[in-house]
Amino acid sequence: MQNRMKSWIALTTLAFLAGGAFAAEMADKPAATPPNDAEIAQIVLTADNGEIDAAKLAKKRTKNADVKAFAEMMIDQHRAVTKDTKQLAKKIKLKPRESAASRDLKESSKTADKALKEKKGADFDRAYVDQMVADHQAVLDTIDNQLLPNAQNAELKALLTKVRPAVAEHLEHAKELQAKLGEPNAG
Repeated sequence: MQNRMKSWIALTTLAFLAGGAFAAEMADKPAATPPNDAEIAQIVLTADNGEIDAAKLAKKRTKNADVKAFAEMMIDQHRAVTKDTKQLAKKIKLKPRESAASRDLKESSKTADKALKEKKGADFDRAYVDQMVADHQAVLDTIDNQLLPNAQNAELKALLTKVRPAVAEHLEHAKELQAKLGEPNAG
């Protein structure tokens, strides 16, 4: 059972980093052991931290005003979700707990950031935005297929429900930016 979970997480992580249809397909497959509320809270916090770290790097590295504005939005909005998640956890006396999924998510974020650091200029911008499209699609799929169905606490479920439209909005914004960066002389 543990090996099946590790295999699923490894495949999801690879798909998450690679992006594309495979990521969406893998996110639809159920985990061997569904996450509990403490693990769900940690997954949310870990995902937010990964987005914040990538956005800080983008804000520092990009010369593109649109990419910089997007990165600033990512930092502000993901910090707000982190704050809300921590406040809710305290209120309901829930201690976020690491799981294989949150640990693998943290590692995949580090790997993705390392790959980003190797890029420069317009290549960096496109790689960052491509990562944001893949990340936000994977997060939406995870919210829909893993987190919401397994959240037991009504307030945690309400937070996930509240956050979902913002994640969808980030995805659409990233896709628009991705299309713009694909144009000649963009960036």
